[in-house]
Amino acid sequence: MILSIKRVPTVVSNYQKEEAEEGARHAIGCGRNCLRSCCLPGAKLPLYAFNKVGNVVGEKGSFDTENKKPPVNFLDSLLLGEWEDRMQRGLFRYDVTACETKVIPGEYGFIAQLNEGRHLKKRPTEFRVDKVLQPFDENKFNFTKVGQEEVLFQFDASEDNEVQFFPNEPIDTDKSPSVVAINVSPIEYGHVLLIPRILECLPQMIDRESFLLALYMAVEAGNPYFRLGYNSLGAFATINHLHFQAYYLATPFPIEKAPSKKITTTTGGVKISDILNYPVRGLVFEGGNTLEDLSNVVSDSCICLQENNIPYNVLIADCGKRIFLFPQCYAEKQALGEVSSELLDTQVNPAVWEISGHMVLKRKEDYEEASEENAWRLLAEVSLSKERLQEVKELIFEAICCNIEDEIVTPIMEDDSDVTPQSHEDMDALKGSQPAMVPA
Repeated sequence: MILSIKRVPTVVSNYQKEEAEEGARHAIGCGRNCLRSCCLPGAKLPLYAFNKVGNVVGEKGSFDTENKKPPVNFLDSLLLGEWEDRMQRGLFRYDVTACETKVIPGEYGFIAQLNEGRHLKKRPTEFRVDKVLQPFDENKFNFTKVGQEEVLFQFDASEDNEVQFFPNEPIDTDKSPSVVAINVSPIEYGHVLLIPRILECLPQMIDRESFLLALYMAVEAGNPYFRLGYNSLGAFATINHLHFQAYYLATPFPIEKAPSKKITTTTGGVKISDILNYPVRGLVFEGGNTLEDLSNVVSDSCICLQENNIPYNVLIADCGKRIFLFPQCYAEKQALGEVSSELLDTQVNPAVWEISGHMVLKRKEDYEEASEENAWRLLAEVSLSKERLQEVKELIFEAICCNIEDEIVTPIMEDDSDVTPQSHEDMDALKGSQPAMVPA
């Protein structure tokens, strides 16, 4: 039996809906200034080249990089500055900075946002939820079809072992650059997509190289309020073209406050723990002798889930120092008719951001009635049972060749963060303050 649900995917590019309306129209030079062969010759985009050398664990568990000052501030001046430039140019479908947001009273501080604009201008499609790995289909929407104006910059490793910035670099089609683009239906301020090796047209599945790239982006941002997320197919990814999401939100996520219990430590120094006292069961990975040690353990765990057809979500937090992995089953329950109509009526798809505690609500009544109890009830439907999670953990530990040790209770929250939590006034001051690094 094929499990299918009627999906209404969010529009992530201004050309996604247009393509559906126009149908299969083929012409020489599409006129969209896209990232395909028809428009790429002579195209240029800014390039931020990060330094791969020096990312090792310091005394406080952070990843130390060389002290040489980068030519441009990656997060504030480049990413957020260019994002605001696109907002001023009217490339987003709505003003996400005008969306109501509140912290829900309670122990965990779940965050509720009323985002009615994200509920509009969508197109229906049939989406299989019983296959995590599906082949790339060039006939469906993919990120090579976005306009170049939606792309902020190229993001790749430096060839000279030092951070470099080129404001107008030709696109190397032979190399297939990784790019950072806007999500035109944003969830929060600075919402972008990291698309590894975009021209290779990789399906939505994690590999070692791509996951390490996402960690490098978290390290370059250097701010714990800028997080990256990943949704597999079957766990509410809506585009089958490899991508990570990221945005800036200056408040702790509830998952970052949850306690944990250590399971084991790998030979590369990566500590793996169970997440405790949280509605969605999962694992947290932290430490590692190098950034690549941490990345490989997590990516190998994700690859194991993919190969065993287990949908999952990933949150990259704390500037790449901690990674949360959530196998989930909500879409499967939904397809089997096992989710209550009350939860279905909210039209909330619990992907990585919702699982992490940022509840994006589409109806005003749900926003006004938002409570920790309601958030917990929804997220509990996402979680695997304790018994099923144990089976999944055994698969993962076998895949990463890791033995289970005695468990030790450890807290997840860190008290020695180098970044002082910002008030809502500080966050409002940040918005609108970032100049674009690249002229329009």
